Amino acid sequence: MKAILMTQVGGPDVLVPTRVTEPSIRHERQLKVRLHAAGVNPIDTKLRARGVFQPDAATNILGCDGAGEVVQIGDAVSGFKPGDKVWFCNGGLGGEIGNYAQYTLVDESVARPMPQGLSFAEAAAGPLVLITAWGALFDRGRLQAGRSVLIHAGAGGVGHVAIQLARHAGARVFTTVSSAEKGKFVRQLGADEVINYQEEDFVEAINRLTDGKGVDLTFDTVGADTFRQSILATAHFGDLITLLDPGNDVNWKEARNRNLRIGFELMLTPMLRDLPAARAHHGEILDQCARLIEAGKLQLHINRTLPLESAAEAHQLIQKGGMVGKLVLEIG
Repeated sequence: MKAILMTQVGGPDVLVPTRVTEPSIRHERQLKVRLHAAGVNPIDTKLRARGVFQPDAATNILGCDGAGEVVQIGDAVSGFKPGDKVWFCNGGLGGEIGNYAQYTLVDESVARPMPQGLSFAEAAAGPLVLITAWGALFDRGRLQAGRSVLIHAGAGGVGHVAIQLARHAGARVFTTVSSAEKGKFVRQLGADEVINYQEEDFVEAINRLTDGKGVDLTFDTVGADTFRQSILATAHFGDLITLLDPGNDVNWKEARNRNLRIGFELMLTPMLRDLPAARAHHGEILDQCARLIEAGKLQLHINRTLPLESAAEAHQLIQKGGMVGKLVLEIG
């Protein structure tokens, strides 16, 4: 089968199109999936540049997000049959085979039926960012109707779905962007207040717009300086959730004085630590998001699609930053 191999740690040029042996079902609950598309995420570029999580990596095929068609099932599989269309976040971290390939294997507890009406490319754009946004907003941030939330980098992959999920939940949505074009995009998604951080200090803007109270929940998708500044934009007894390591030089005094709840969202944890119940919860999140998609209340924005063979170019585009929505590899 066609696949993109990470030949070594390094720049995008280490991603090499090649042919490898098709994977075979090893467990009775596995599905063999013919992939039609794979989402490209920042984590893919980090693993390529720094190395995969498992030091004794069993595979060097990246890609966590996938969408495709079931072609074979294990003996104990009961929820799927050949021909079913599925989407999932699975593999690509060095343990299980990733999705930059024509075929992959996935446990039936992780795969979910694709939302009706979505193309394979649209479906492949969704799992990682949807699970991440849902986990940060609802599982850790406890977002409810009537609360306010600041979503950093609202035009990005995670940000653009987080805005829609928060809006659907009945929250007042604030977001940061870096350009007028992105500002227009996030307003179309439902953001109530848009702050161009290139033109004004977001902390000052948030406090002005909330009469000095700050937001109930801040969702940091940027890290470091943004996290530290966000403490001053988060209301007393509020929540500050981050996707990234805030660093070692955080002055926690103001966070403590505000009685903030600090949370971390790493949706890869269930895969890294082999936590079946948590992985099943990811599937439940995808099911809930599928219902919103089918009801026309949630959209996945694709910035660009590229053929599988252009994985290196996709990584270059991701690394440039400023991406609106998602990049997807289409697999022929």
